[in-house]
Amino acid sequence: MPGFSARPPALPTILLDDAVVRITRWDFEPGAATGHHVHGLGYVVVPMTDCHLLIEDADGERRVTNRAGAAYRREAGIEHNVVNGGDAPMSFIEIEYK
Repeated sequence: MPGFSARPPALPTILLDDAVVRITRWDFEPGAATGHHVHGLGYVVVPMTDCHLLIEDADGERRVTNRAGAAYRREAGIEHNVVNGGDAPMSFIEIEYK
């Protein structure tokens, strides 16, 4: 069945979407995932909690830990699925620049 995932979905909440930026808060229960996606815009991520990520992309799977408050930036074109690979809820703010 195309598009089916046994993982629960991560929950996005749009905080601001204007001509300059789109700011989304992402909340993940343990095991929750964004679903496979391609970033059409460059973006900054600010972890609100420690985030124990399982990243699934064309190169396979890898685990990454991002500490609360440790912001990072990525270019447009990133293609991946982001999964909460930890055993506690996690959240981050994603700031896409238009």
